[in-house]
Amino acid sequence: MAFVKGAWRILVAIKDGLVLLFLLLFFGALYTALSYSPKPAKAVSTGALLLELNGTVVEQPAEISPTALLSGGAPESKEYRLSDIVTALEAAKGDAKVKAVVLNLDGFMGGGQVALGRIGAALDAVRAKKPVLAYATLYSDDSYQLAAHASEIWTDPLGGVALLGRGGSNLYYKGLIDKLGVNTHVYRVGTYKSFVEPFIRTEQSPEARQANQALADALWQQWQDDVTKARPRAKVAAYAGDPAAAARATNGDIAKASLAAGLVDKLGDATAFADHVADIAGDSAAGDATGFAAIDLRSYVKARAPANDGQIGVLTVAGDIVDGEAGPGTAAGDTISDLLMSALDKGNLKALVVRVDSPGGSVMASEKIRSAIMQAKEDGLPVVVSMANVAASGGYWVSTPGDVIFAEPDTITGSIGVFGILPSFEGTLAKMGVTTDGVRTTPLSGQPDLAGGTTPEFDQIMQLGVEDIYRRFVGLVAKSRKKTPEQIDQIAQGRVWDGGTARQLGLVDRFGGLEDAIAEAARRAKIDPAKARAFRIEKQPDKWAEWLQDLAERESDDATAPRDMLARQAWLQRGWALQAVSDVRGLVSGAGVRADCLECRGYGAPHPRQAADEHGLMAMLATLWR
Repeated sequence: MAFVKGAWRILVAIKDGLVLLFLLLFFGALYTALSYSPKPAKAVSTGALLLELNGTVVEQPAEISPTALLSGGAPESKEYRLSDIVTALEAAKGDAKVKAVVLNLDGFMGGGQVALGRIGAALDAVRAKKPVLAYATLYSDDSYQLAAHASEIWTDPLGGVALLGRGGSNLYYKGLIDKLGVNTHVYRVGTYKSFVEPFIRTEQSPEARQANQALADALWQQWQDDVTKARPRAKVAAYAGDPAAAARATNGDIAKASLAAGLVDKLGDATAFADHVADIAGDSAAGDATGFAAIDLRSYVKARAPANDGQIGVLTVAGDIVDGEAGPGTAAGDTISDLLMSALDKGNLKALVVRVDSPGGSVMASEKIRSAIMQAKEDGLPVVVSMANVAASGGYWVSTPGDVIFAEPDTITGSIGVFGILPSFEGTLAKMGVTTDGVRTTPLSGQPDLAGGTTPEFDQIMQLGVEDIYRRFVGLVAKSRKKTPEQIDQIAQGRVWDGGTARQLGLVDRFGGLEDAIAEAARRAKIDPAKARAFRIEKQPDKWAEWLQDLAERESDDATAPRDMLARQAWLQRGWALQAVSDVRGLVSGAGVRADCLECRGYGAPHPRQAADEHGLMAMLATLWR
């Protein structure tokens, strides 16, 4: 008994000690967060401005939740705000302390053609005045689109350039769904509304194939035009058109093949490249592993970030459009509408620019955002829309209030169509010997019945409802574009268009970027465009969130992507498994009426949520294994 009592006291003491330790850590972290203030930007030294892009370029970086960070489910790569990179490059152009700009693209994961084209234009302006040097072990399409704007392109002797072009595969689940006995109820309008095809077909329809091929061809041509304009000596078409011939000519040495095609200028490892930069920008300080005098991008941006206090409000609609509330990087209907209404209540805005980078999503959330933008119009504010990489389906829905719509030739837009999707599992349950029965008082009693199936009356009402929303969508577009609903219906039907074709069809008004949209909004508000200042309408991070964001950024500074061709492509192709998890989750939990675009998702910036999605994938595989 004495032994048991003694052991119990020891266990209680250990428990009390752990509790005390936890409380000390908790209050220590709380004190740190509450007393945290962003470090003032470092005094910028002389050297090379280093753009070490280990992640993706986005319109609006997602907020990292404390739970995700502490549980290890935070994104495995960083998100860089497009406007921050452009701000840094525009400042570097005339900054005597910046001797060169260095692009380290070993960990770069992409950003969409519109965003990369904007960065490329900023790099061209820098290149006209000082060296721009690019390095990567292996360049893919997105990283090479940036590198093409450099004065010198280096690659490792074991690396090279791998140009894949636009296109790829989608997963189709009809065979699996049939085996499981799942009944997929689809309600849609639009010949080309192919979002639902993976759940009802084993391959894409002829209409979807035609539209998708036209889109991929247009975007690939525009990519080649941008690259060859920046680097005329590169034999891009020949190299991409027959990569096997290029490899045979050098006995499989891809780096030498890239050099022979004029795609790169120098072969050398990271050390040789750093030594070359050091000859231009100076040597690194003691203990700095960079190898040359490097100016940190984060500090450089903080020192030059414009004040967020202008009269031109910029409302960003980025990511999937979802109902309810969410942080930055996701276009939540309630959150965005509340932010805009709050900004309007302050009464200091003179014009509104809506920056859209979204493939769409919930119809209800899209309408919530559109209604808030319409309130700005009713308050007398000019509204100008600026489309980024993607502004399709729900992304076009929220664009309809624009007095003028700006896009780029490689913006992906349109997809004016609506669908609803709902699974029921009566077949699945029947395979397990489970059936359903009950009583009804009306044709809609118990509907939708996911266990017993839907009734013909329910299906008819849902289809009629989807058709009604499609007519509303077409009507909004017709009113915005000053065309008849019949004219819009001919170019709608869920079809996706590149920006150049969309301009010819009248879905957008002008080519131009965000700066052009801000200048147009200023003119309409009778403000001198040269003096116009923009105000970003978005959630401002509190000290705790800012501390976590800063911690996450510093934790993810190292590139994690494999650097040889085979391993890197296999690593990038992990997306098919993650896509499967997302698609199945969306079928089960994302039922509802949507204005969404499946084919658009492959052309924007990849969303770095692999860690969380991989946890979901592992859980799904573990369940299947059991």
